Amino acid sequence: MRPANFFSAEDKKLIKQAIAEAELNTSGEIRVHIEGYCTDDILDRAAYIFKKLGIHKTEGRNGVLFYLAVSERKFAILGDAGINKMTPENFWDNIKDVMTGYFKESKFTEGLIQGIHMAGEQLKTHFPYKKGDINELSDEISFGQ
Repeated sequence: MRPANFFSAEDKKLIKQAIAEAELNTSGEIRVHIEGYCTDDILDRAAYIFKKLGIHKTEGRNGVLFYLAVSERKFAILGDAGINKMTPENFWDNIKDVMTGYFKESKFTEGLIQGIHMAGEQLKTHFPYKKGDINELSDEISFGQ
């Protein structure tokens, strides 16, 4: 299955909506990238995509990537340097655990949406919305190989 076909049109709309909602109360930025497979270490591949998508170019260095390799049912969440500087080392662990629970039941849309909302809640604590904040990164899901 092609990565672009993994989620239905309605699922894609719900995921994009979750990103927009999560970013309402934070200056943080969230991206989702879906690939069919990952032959590298999952974190190495996610870091490559993070840079390729320009997530590291946000003003506050407060971008987040949700990376999914759907054929292998692997995923990673990566936060930029600004987030990692302000949060504990295990910052993403709870979100990953919740998403894993959904993914084990093949509820990928629900798990991803829940993770996005949880990330938004965490981001607004450390990076609250500021007047005049602009959406620095696209809310569209990107797709790879």
